Amino acid sequence: MRILHTMLRVVDLEKSLAFYTGVLGMKLLRRTDYPEGKFTLAFVGFDDEANGAVIELTHNWGMEKYEIGNAFGHIAIEVADAFAACEIIKQRGGKVVREAGAMKHGSTVIAFVEDPDGYKIELIQKKTG
Repeated sequence: MRILHTMLRVVDLEKSLAFYTGVLGMKLLRRTDYPEGKFTLAFVGFDDEANGAVIELTHNWGMEKYEIGNAFGHIAIEVADAFAACEIIKQRGGKVVREAGAMKHGSTVIAFVEDPDGYKIELIQKKTG
């Protein structure tokens, strides 16, 4: 068994695709419209679906708002340098909501960014050695 994808409902698919591809650097792997169901699915990731888990962005046509709720936490992405990643994300127009630094009660370097719908993405700096 393996994890295939995580699905997020998004209000503005084009804005979300711009964030995940243009700001975070993922690739659009596939996109399919379902006119009879009035929704579009777009899959993004750093690698293809056969080799890694991806994110499914679900756009239900006509939706103007979603409630994230208090059960969902975040998506985590490993980065070589969390400080540099935050700078790149800000330069690309992304929103850093917690600057890079050591996590509370630990030494792992983390940061948090937010996508256009308010979903949190944690950047975890890869440990060396």
